[in-house]
Amino acid sequence: MANNNNYKREKNIIVNKERVRKADLVVGIPSFNEADNISYVVGQVDKGLVKYFKNFNSVIINLDNNSTDGTKDKFLETKTKTPKIYISTPNSIRGKGYNFYNLFNKVVDLKARAITVVDADLRSIKPAWINSFMKLILKGYDYVTPYYARSEYDGSITNNICYPLIYGLFGCNIRQPIGGDFAFSTKLAKYWLKQKWHKTTFKYGIDIFMTMNAVLGGFKIAQVGLGAKIHKPSAPKLGPMFSQVVTTLFKNIIFNKDKWNLNKEKEIPFFGRKNFDKPQTVSVDYKGMKATSIFNFRANEEMLRRILSPRVFLKLKRMYNKEKILIDSGLWQKIVYDAVYAYDTMDANGGLIEALKPLYFGRSLSFFKETLEKPFTVCESEISEQAKLFWENRNYLINKY
Repeated sequence: MANNNNYKREKNIIVNKERVRKADLVVGIPSFNEADNISYVVGQVDKGLVKYFKNFNSVIINLDNNSTDGTKDKFLETKTKTPKIYISTPNSIRGKGYNFYNLFNKVVDLKARAITVVDADLRSIKPAWINSFMKLILKGYDYVTPYYARSEYDGSITNNICYPLIYGLFGCNIRQPIGGDFAFSTKLAKYWLKQKWHKTTFKYGIDIFMTMNAVLGGFKIAQVGLGAKIHKPSAPKLGPMFSQVVTTLFKNIIFNKDKWNLNKEKEIPFFGRKNFDKPQTVSVDYKGMKATSIFNFRANEEMLRRILSPRVFLKLKRMYNKEKILIDSGLWQKIVYDAVYAYDTMDANGGLIEALKPLYFGRSLSFFKETLEKPFTVCESEISEQAKLFWENRNYLINKY
């Protein structure tokens, strides 16, 4: 069903000892080397399915990237009342998107009614999470995103790029568009399979691909409050995750310019908990981040001069020359919108994303300085206000056209 790829499903490694051929409910657990925690997650998922959905045929599926640490054995050895299936990509294939591609195809094969996905590194998952997700899909929603307390320094790509751009250009206030834990209908899974997949979609770009297409396809979306997310946190880093997520996001934004919703906000219903537990603490390597940001700004200075409006570039150049980085939300909004416009109009896509990285680091550093002594609730409010600023100042981008 999916296009633009050479991935062959028949080469997957599949273990289906209980010969499950059909299931009403599916819980998918994507993984790569998660042997230390996957049994705990499976146990909590099983308890949730047994407690809340005992009258449904359910299955737990581990979508793996041929882990080398024993993830497969840990998953299959975990005692559950719910049947389990293990599906892995071939040894040469790595990428979270491949795991989801396998999941989407499998839920279509199983004719599932509702699907929930949870991260394999979760330590805060409770059986009630499965109920919170599944019941909304069974009630008719097609896509449910999580809303939980996360450290203000965890998920910085979400906070500073994905969340504000989806709000700013599509009017959808979805707090965790790449939260890692989702629920969806098989109808939406079929739709995702029919869309164009970029190579970054098969990597870390899959989460934002899912959310963007749920929004653009006009599917029924909700958010559900889950408490706190405790997992292996992703403090700001310049690894492949940034490039893959932002490339996927920008490509979808530009490809769907005709669907930018610039007139009114679309209300996204909220269910579940609104009072949150205290989030986990995330350490930030401030000095290392600052040094990396400055070095990479200078390495990408000419590209940034082309990407950014002259006023924005000169302000940043003075800032980085003095090594006193302070990128507030107003300046950050202009930087991101300049980058989106340049991505559409310049022939420098790969270089553009790389050039944006040090400024993303700079914004993360600035937010850390701004909020160091502030409580979580205030930090969360400031993240939301930044996203709202993207919506209120969307004409900064529109007027460029």
